[in-house]
Amino acid sequence: MRRAALILTSVLVLLMTAQGESAGITNGTADNGDHPYVGVASFFTVDGTQSHRCSASLLSPRLVLTAGHCTVGMKTARVFFDELADLDGTAYYQGAPFTYPGFCEGNCGPGRLNFPGDVGVIVLNPPVPASAVGTYASLPTAGVVDLLPNKAPIDLVGYGVSRQVQQPGGQIWVGPITRKFAPTELVSGQFRQSDVQLRLALNPGGGSGGACFGDSGGPDLQGGSNVVLAVNSWVNNSNCAGVGTGARIDKPAILAWINGPH
Repeated sequence: MRRAALILTSVLVLLMTAQGESAGITNGTADNGDHPYVGVASFFTVDGTQSHRCSASLLSPRLVLTAGHCTVGMKTARVFFDELADLDGTAYYQGAPFTYPGFCEGNCGPGRLNFPGDVGVIVLNPPVPASAVGTYASLPTAGVVDLLPNKAPIDLVGYGVSRQVQQPGGQIWVGPITRKFAPTELVSGQFRQSDVQLRLALNPGGGSGGACFGDSGGPDLQGGSNVVLAVNSWVNNSNCAGVGTGARIDKPAILAWINGPH
């Protein structure tokens, strides 16, 4: 049961991949080149089998930020930055995935049951030419999330669509692998693991956007900026509504690991 929430953003993404479908930013709009540093990563196991995909952010020519549950156990990754990505195409950058040592996806101790430290990186070789993206995502100042007020604006960017269709056996999410953008808000306050996670409003009906299947690892940006406060980690239900959770990267230990050798 502890993996149920993770399944909503990881394993079901794998299943959608197997069907050739994807889902993502809800109540979003086409990015139109506003966040060229946000890409989609396709991950491969040690035997070369394609496993799943996640969203990601380019921090430098060689360094890509994503979620730990996307990188854990994976051997290689291919990262695409085209706004409409073709995962069978050749316009990708290959690299090695690494998972934050503090990531936990099992019984993580009293009061820590929902995937703390859900952060990963991909180290690319060769690097992405500057001309390919033009700009990069930025890391935050340590502790900045603790200073943000309730309902502080957050920008979500990731790959997918927000359309459900009915089929025998239930609904599935469908659509092309497209980079989309949606504004949302921070839900501040103290909660279990608020020291390492942040909460986001996922309320398409109320006018804000949200994150969904395919957006794991995508950036939770400080509103109107390229500063990544957290990476999308998990959602509470298959409708991708209510409240979502991001893994904070503004913690000193995580910032040091991202910037360190891998």
